Amino acid sequence: MTDAAGLPTFDDIAAAARRLAGRAVRTPLLESADLNARTGGRILIKPEILQRTGSFKFRGACNFIAQLDAETRARGVIAYSSGNHAQGVAAAAALFGTPATIVMPEDAPAIKIDNTRGYGATVVTYDRWRENREDIAAGLAKKSGATLVPPYDHPWTIAGQGTAGIEIAEQCGEHGVHPDAVLVCCGGGGLTAGIGLAIAELSPGTAVHPVEPAGFDDTARSLAAGTRIENDPGARSICDALLAPGPGILTFAINAHIAAAGLAVDDAAVGEAMRYAWRTLKLVVEPGGAVALAAVLSGAFVARDRNTVVVLSGGNVDPATYCGIIAG
Repeated sequence: MTDAAGLPTFDDIAAAARRLAGRAVRTPLLESADLNARTGGRILIKPEILQRTGSFKFRGACNFIAQLDAETRARGVIAYSSGNHAQGVAAAAALFGTPATIVMPEDAPAIKIDNTRGYGATVVTYDRWRENREDIAAGLAKKSGATLVPPYDHPWTIAGQGTAGIEIAEQCGEHGVHPDAVLVCCGGGGLTAGIGLAIAELSPGTAVHPVEPAGFDDTARSLAAGTRIENDPGARSICDALLAPGPGILTFAINAHIAAAGLAVDDAAVGEAMRYAWRTLKLVVEPGGAVALAAVLSGAFVARDRNTVVVLSGGNVDPATYCGIIAG
């Protein structure tokens, strides 16, 4: 059902929603009177922290593996990830009885590595600053015959992530709200692309803004320039889940046509958003999962007099890191 350019369509997302029924969690849409008062608008929170494995990544991984035939599944799957895609692939593979090998940076949060192993996957670590994860994964796949499950730049992955967009549109309807904007945490752009396709179909006129960490705002800069731009290799951020080198080929092709202007927030704003989520919303959010909330709290996005959906994309964070940030 992909289009002539090989890009996923809304029909792909609708099909993914049917595959994920009973497998993925239909996460709720939450509202806080305090957050509304603080921003001067109506904020609806989509907490993908409550998804299986603690992030939206399970959606894309499950949709991908569900479409493999039995013989291909038996040979196993392989993925590379700093942690959330790793856990999503590991958990989805376990559902289908498929062996999984995950290439993860050695400095990934320990909780993400431990959880990935806990779902039954084999973890291979690498140095994210000196080694290329794609090359490592490709070598392992060639040797084993396993199928690579891309973290964002594949029609099946994007379609799976887009199921969150269907839910947002449906749930806004249940709340009697037409959203003016949806703010999406953005790394490689798969969640933004998937949600964007769903929202364009089901909620015309709603702007979908990718939100990134400062220094890793490649999607924002690429959208402004009209061409893919990569991040400075020396850039650093506490948002470990969003440190993609640049936009995906497919994700940018989609986002260039349907995404609104990108936003960026610094680590200080992210820390404040995590503290607010813990203190006021009673939600545990990892740094990368908090950037969209940081955008409305910091004023990077002006929510006053608007209906805005904020996606909290993940909640997997090491206890020591979390406590340090919460303590301020």
